[in-house]
Amino acid sequence: MNPNMEGSALSLRVHLINWLLTPLFVLWLFSTIAGYVATLNYANKPYDMVLLQRAQAVGEQLRLGGGKERLDIDLQLPDGKSPTSPDKVFYTVSDQHGKKLAGNANLGRPLSYRGGKINPLFTSSEHDGEKTRTVSLIFYNPDSKMLYQLYLSETIHQRQALIRGILANIVIPQLLLIMIAVGAVWFALKQGLAPLERLRQEVMERKRDDLRQLDGSQAPDEVRPLIDAVNDLLERLKQVMQAQRRFVADAAHQLRTPFAGLKTQSELALRTQDPEQKQHALEYILTSTRHGIRLVNQLLALARNEPGGLSAESFAPLNLNQLAQECTVNWVMMALEKNIDLGYEGEAEPVEIQGDANSLTEMLSNLIDNAIRYTPADGHITVSVKSMPHGAELSVEDNGPGIAPQHRERVFERFYRILGSGQSGSGLGLSIVAEVAKRHSAEIRLDAGNGGVGTRFSVYFLSASLQDLA
Repeated sequence: MNPNMEGSALSLRVHLINWLLTPLFVLWLFSTIAGYVATLNYANKPYDMVLLQRAQAVGEQLRLGGGKERLDIDLQLPDGKSPTSPDKVFYTVSDQHGKKLAGNANLGRPLSYRGGKINPLFTSSEHDGEKTRTVSLIFYNPDSKMLYQLYLSETIHQRQALIRGILANIVIPQLLLIMIAVGAVWFALKQGLAPLERLRQEVMERKRDDLRQLDGSQAPDEVRPLIDAVNDLLERLKQVMQAQRRFVADAAHQLRTPFAGLKTQSELALRTQDPEQKQHALEYILTSTRHGIRLVNQLLALARNEPGGLSAESFAPLNLNQLAQECTVNWVMMALEKNIDLGYEGEAEPVEIQGDANSLTEMLSNLIDNAIRYTPADGHITVSVKSMPHGAELSVEDNGPGIAPQHRERVFERFYRILGSGQSGSGLGLSIVAEVAKRHSAEIRLDAGNGGVGTRFSVYFLSASLQDLA
C-alpha cells in the first residue's frame, strides 16, 4: 500500500468527519449549556417557593408584624443531618437599621425594600463556605411603626442533586446519540469511499505499461468527473507512448538499410586498392549519408508533430502569406536544377492564422520537395495562398504525372510509396504534412491539378479567431 495514497484517503475521511461531526458537537455543547440554564431556573422555582413558605412560617411563629413580636423563641430549623433533609437552614431578624434582633446566624443584608413596595427578594450567596439560597421578607409593626426584616437562608445540596440528575438524563442520552452518530458516519464513509479504495487498489496492482481505462461504473457520481479526467490523461499518455514506440520502430526500420550500405561500402573502400572502386564507394557513402540525414530529420519532424509531441503553447498569430513566400524562395535553386518553374501567388494583404511557424514551414517544404521530385523537367509548380471567408487556403500544384485516385488516401500513410514512380524517398514527407495539418485542426485535400493534369495539395486553415474558439 502506498503511504501517500493512504494518507490522502485518511485525510479525506477525517475532513468529511470533521465537517459532519463538528456542527453536531457544537450543537450538543449549546444544548448542554441551554439545558443547564433551563434546569437551574426550573429547579430554583419550586425550591424558592418552599423557601418562601418556610420564611413566612418563621415570620408567623415570631409574630413579626403582629404588634407582639416574640424574638426570644428558639426555632427548630433543619440542621442538615437528616437523610431526607440534607440542607441547613439559617435565619436572622433585624430592624430597619440593620441591627440583629434574633436568629441563629448573622446573614448579609439584601436590598428588599424597593420603590415603596414590600416584596420577597431571593438571592444566592455563601455561608460558612457553603453555597446558599436566601429570601428576605419585610414586616411592618403598626403599633411601634417599625420595620422588621427576616432573612432565611438554606444550603442548596438538594437543588444541586436535582440539577445533576436532570442534566444526566439530558446530557448522557445526547452523548450516547453522538457516539452512535460517529459510528454511523464512520461506517457510512467507509462504505462510501469503498469504490475509491477499490479504484486505488486497481491502479496500484497495474503494471506500469498498463494504460487501460479506469472503470468508473461503480464509482459515485461526484467521482466520475475525476475518473473521466484520469481516463483522458491515460488516453493521451497512451497516444504519446504509441507515438514513441512507432518512432523507435520506424527509425530502426528505416536506418537499418542505409547503415548496412554504409558499412558494406566502407569495408569495400578499405579493402580495395583500385582508385575507381574506392571513389565509387566514397560517393555511395556520401549519398547514403545524405539520405540518412534527410531520413533522421524527417523522423524528428514526424515525432515533433505527432499527438503529444508539441503543445499548442507554441502557436502564435502569423502571416501565412509571408511564411509561404519565404519557404518557396528557399526551394527555387533546387527547382532550377531540374529546369522547373517554381512560382508563388499570394495576396497583397496579410493572411492571419494561428499556428506554429516551424511546423508549417516543414509541412510546406515537404509539399514542395514532393512536387519537385515528381515533376518532370520543364514543368511548373505553383505555391499559392488565398484568403477565404472563414480562414485561408494554402496549396501546392504541379503538372507532373499526378496520383491515381486509388492511391490518394494511402499516400499520407507512413513509408507508403507508389511502385514504379522511379523516385527515391522514405515515404515520410506526406505523413509529416498530414500530422502538421491535424495538429493545426486544418483540412488537407488531394486532387488533380488544373485541367486534370498533375497534382494539387490544398490545406484549409481556420482564421485565427475561429482557431481560438476551436
